[in-house]
Amino acid sequence: MRRIFILLTFLVIGGSPMALGDQRIKSPNVSGQFYTANPQRLSAEIDEFMQKAAVRPFDKHIDIMVAPHAGYMYSGGVAAYGFKAASQNPYKTVIILAPSHYFGFDGISIWEEGGFQTPLGVVEVDTPLARQLMAEDEKFYDAPQAFAQEHSLEVEIPFLQKAFKNFKIVPVIMGQPGFQLLEKFAAVLHKVIGSRKDVLIVVSTDLSHYHDDAKARQMDRRTLEAVQGLKAEEIWKACQSRTTMEMCGVVPMTAALLYARQKGLRHVDVLRHANSGDVTGDKNRVVGYASIVIYDDESGESLQQNYGKEQKVSEGSLTPGQKKRLLKIAQDTISEYVQKGNVLAVEETDPRLMKEEGAFVTIRKAGHLRGCIGNILGRGPLYLTVRDMAISSATKDPRFRPVTPQEFDAIDVEVSVLSMPRIIKNTDEIVLGKHGVIISQGPLHQGLFLPQVATETGWTKEEFLSQLCVQKAGLPADAWKDPKTRIEIFTAEVFAEKDLEE
Repeated sequence: MRRIFILLTFLVIGGSPMALGDQRIKSPNVSGQFYTANPQRLSAEIDEFMQKAAVRPFDKHIDIMVAPHAGYMYSGGVAAYGFKAASQNPYKTVIILAPSHYFGFDGISIWEEGGFQTPLGVVEVDTPLARQLMAEDEKFYDAPQAFAQEHSLEVEIPFLQKAFKNFKIVPVIMGQPGFQLLEKFAAVLHKVIGSRKDVLIVVSTDLSHYHDDAKARQMDRRTLEAVQGLKAEEIWKACQSRTTMEMCGVVPMTAALLYARQKGLRHVDVLRHANSGDVTGDKNRVVGYASIVIYDDESGESLQQNYGKEQKVSEGSLTPGQKKRLLKIAQDTISEYVQKGNVLAVEETDPRLMKEEGAFVTIRKAGHLRGCIGNILGRGPLYLTVRDMAISSATKDPRFRPVTPQEFDAIDVEVSVLSMPRIIKNTDEIVLGKHGVIISQGPLHQGLFLPQVATETGWTKEEFLSQLCVQKAGLPADAWKDPKTRIEIFTAEVFAEKDLEE
């Protein structure tokens, strides 16, 4: 009786499922706002996003995909990574888990029947599976008000329509349920999906909201590390306080991570991370986005390792030709900028060089450091990160005056491509000469040494860590021993022109 009452109320107040025959079809809320209402243009725009996404379709089953839900001009390029990676899988049902931005309720709303309309057509609801979920708890029910204004679920559907064929959806809007109800929902998903390999779960969420670029990236990095560790409880608690992590879709994300743990999924790959400032250029108030896939693989290989085995994305993954290309981009960029004041226009089609990775550019003159600046995490394609860091290293390192045109022929350029940092609990894990190290205590005290620093200085591990604390992080020399200090390590592929001479 409650479901009937809710539906009648919704039809009266208008939010609009419209009748199409005997079907209950949900008309779009943000067509023409978050994405174009023109079918041909929408199709072409998604095609372009997918084409530019530097990831290959994955031939193993992806169980969970995380995608942002902002307007396509801001987050469409990020969302395309996950949809493209999963596009080769023949899914019959896609369960979309999305947060509720407008309607507060203690429970989980599941659209029971009919379909959802976008400019690309109507996608049918998998009614039997929806009803299986709803039968497990009275708080799993059909509340149309939750869908009346919501965009977070809707914006995923056009991408699904372009990525897959002959599939149905189970639309789920999650209100403000408690953690225990999410644990039950995850268990119900596990029970209902079982051993099926034709079901995909899509989690709709953006990351941090309206911080400056530096703080946003720091918060997003913590969030993504927790997601990669399947740390559902940590994310749940941290996003409640919103001091160290933020995610508007923390409820669906928590449910998905709990499901992943119950199902024994072992691999979490962050395919792309960016923010709105990367599109608009406004770095003062940005929103973070990520494209993530979660899956199992009995071979123990990650998606990155499977990403073209001739181009393994792991230590030593760059070919000599790719290293030469990056080094030439750095050298030509510095020449163009210091001699003419122009930013080098460069384009690249090599998928490996389009991957988002951190990189540093180091400049030396007569063997002495002349500039060194980089990004720990990628903020766009690797080749553009190298270009931008080359300019910064030559002109913006506060320790040195800018490189002049007269000294360009006397400088040597070195590029370091970084792996994703990981937190360590014991400094015994640090191998001098192999690992770079990041030391941090809060947002104001952070420092980094590249792996080659240990080799060049001949420091012991204690000297290396002490100098890192003092020189780079602005901390006492023994701060690395403090339990409050966060220590991360990474590897780097380091190459200069002399290393590539035949």
